[in-house]
Amino acid sequence: MQPPPRQLTLPLPVREALGREDYYVSRSNGLALALLDDWAGWPNGKMILVGPRGAGKTHLAHVWAKETGATIIPAADLPGADIPALVRRPVCVEDADRIAGMRPAEEALFHLHNLALAEGRALLLTASAPPRGWGLTLPDLRSRMEASQTATLPDPDDNLLSAVIAKTLNDRGCLPAPEVIPYLVRHMPRSFSSALALVDALDSQAMGRPKGITRALARDVLVRMTGLPGADD
Repeated sequence: MQPPPRQLTLPLPVREALGREDYYVSRSNGLALALLDDWAGWPNGKMILVGPRGAGKTHLAHVWAKETGATIIPAADLPGADIPALVRRPVCVEDADRIAGMRPAEEALFHLHNLALAEGRALLLTASAPPRGWGLTLPDLRSRMEASQTATLPDPDDNLLSAVIAKTLNDRGCLPAPEVIPYLVRHMPRSFSSALALVDALDSQAMGRPKGITRALARDVLVRMTGLPGADD
């Protein structure tokens, strides 16, 4: 008798769902979403969306871009971009905090900022921290960023944490057992970064397992990641 064929463990591409219908609104992120929806009333036509990795900044940026016809560009790509062409429509600059100390990128962002305001185009920027903590070296850019209104995505509540885990697993094609997500939310650290780390570990550990992501696997991953005793409830 031949042994049963082995299950192949092929890493599949992540297909992230970025529509408005895919964005879960909870008490903790509702204010930021409302501020983005009111983009026509932004002071000076600009807004900075602030939140940690995994908080949904990219998702909201894509929702906003679809609804406004905006162009999305990483801040690090600004030095090689056609700035006048960009400001023919609203613009979203992602990861603006990552260009601190990169003089060409800071100067390009300063030019984009001034031209967008002069042309009356809405400007959305995303960052992991408020502008005061970016470390920008161009004084004129720093002053303009620090004077901008911010919308902050705070640490998630239980409902949002559950939704983030469920969506990220779904984006990866993973289907956990029904009890897995409630179990994780009860016992995991309360942050987006912890949620993403757990999803990475669960996705990796579930490869090749016929039962997929079970509560037992979730418990083992949680214990290894946190160093805390596993809970049985």
